Amino acid sequence: MNDAELILNPDGSVYHLNLLPEDLAPTIILVGDKDRVPLVSQHFDRIDIKKQKREFCTHTGWIGNKRITVISTGIGSPNIDIVMNELDALVNIDLSNRHVHSNLSSLNFIRIGTSGSIHPDIDVDQIVISAMAVGTDNLGDYYQSKKINHPLLPSWSYITERHPFDLKNFTPGYTEGITLTCSGFYAPQGRTLRIAPAYTIPINGLHLEKINGLSFTNLEMETAAIYLMADLLGHKAISVNAILGNRWHGNFSPDPHRTIFDLIGHTLNWIAQIPE
Repeated sequence: MNDAELILNPDGSVYHLNLLPEDLAPTIILVGDKDRVPLVSQHFDRIDIKKQKREFCTHTGWIGNKRITVISTGIGSPNIDIVMNELDALVNIDLSNRHVHSNLSSLNFIRIGTSGSIHPDIDVDQIVISAMAVGTDNLGDYYQSKKINHPLLPSWSYITERHPFDLKNFTPGYTEGITLTCSGFYAPQGRTLRIAPAYTIPINGLHLEKINGLSFTNLEMETAAIYLMADLLGHKAISVNAILGNRWHGNFSPDPHRTIFDLIGHTLNWIAQIPE
């Protein structure tokens, strides 16, 4: 890897995230919004690291004896490509000589995200855990992804799965389903403001389709990319989603901040029990 392939800052940190290997914990929470990072880290017993560059804000600290990093990814799969590759580089590449370590490390990635339901029975303020994710973004075209041939989905779609984390200690009442990861927020998710879309995914009918007994439950912009990159790089990943809107019924959470705050608490309680 030359200087233009793996770019480092003058202090030796990775280019976009501005992090050094010692800044990173083995358990990493991914959030989209940088303002959500302190909402997570306020629950830490101690915060050792606070860094930010562009939309990438990172806090690393401790809950009891468990070290945890929370980092904002920004929106969309292009940012996931940056974040996942650079986080992997921190643990699996010697940055001083740009050589891959002979013994590779595996990280735990937990996405705490917001999402929209496309299932009539999954209403706002509920929790969906992505057992599988289908990406309609184009990140899968650049990596070795598993394509899915489905009449209701674009021909370039790819399918991924979460790591089999033990969820027995997660708060009850969540739903596991298939998350649709889209390349944008408006036309790619079936929204029309002033521009008529050239292509529309029939989101109102997807909940009737099943893969391995699972229904399509929700849509957002990152999960399939996270699962894809984690699988290819040898890491573990799971996406936990707060449902803020229901596209089927056309309603939105009356208190989205409370819904997100509650999900953070539930997820941190569960993370504290995950073995390293």
